[in-house]
Amino acid sequence: MVLKIGDKIPELLGIDADGNEVMASQFKGKKLVIYFYPKDNTSGCTAEACSLSNGYDNLLKAGYAVIGVSKDSVASHRKFSDKYSLPFKLIADTELVLNKAFGVWQEKKMCGKVYMGTVRTTFVTDENGVITHIINKVNTKDAANQILKEIK
Repeated sequence: MVLKIGDKIPELLGIDADGNEVMASQFKGKKLVIYFYPKDNTSGCTAEACSLSNGYDNLLKAGYAVIGVSKDSVASHRKFSDKYSLPFKLIADTELVLNKAFGVWQEKKMCGKVYMGTVRTTFVTDENGVITHIINKVNTKDAANQILKEIK
């Protein structure tokens, strides 16, 4: 089953860049931005992470915590997070559990080649972990402002 607006997110979200389990209940009472991206240290993913980092204080003021998710490893996330001083958790979804649950692991095409990959998507939840918004066309360079405009 693919999660959609009105659905509750799973309790176990995965393992972060420090090797710790991340649970939805850790964010109880907070709204949550969960953004899925294809790969650490690529241009679009770096632009998106930096936009969210730059807009992080505004997201916090609006009551939102932020989590990034990709299929990269814990070690890759640690380097990516350190390199750009990211203030939020990155989840290593190496087994694609979250990617598949949220329906972002899909067939993609590039240069005539067809392959499976993460479709860049942002999910927003309320204080109870229920999805309220899904952003499919993410503006990587202005991701934080795009989210803030969407949730008003």
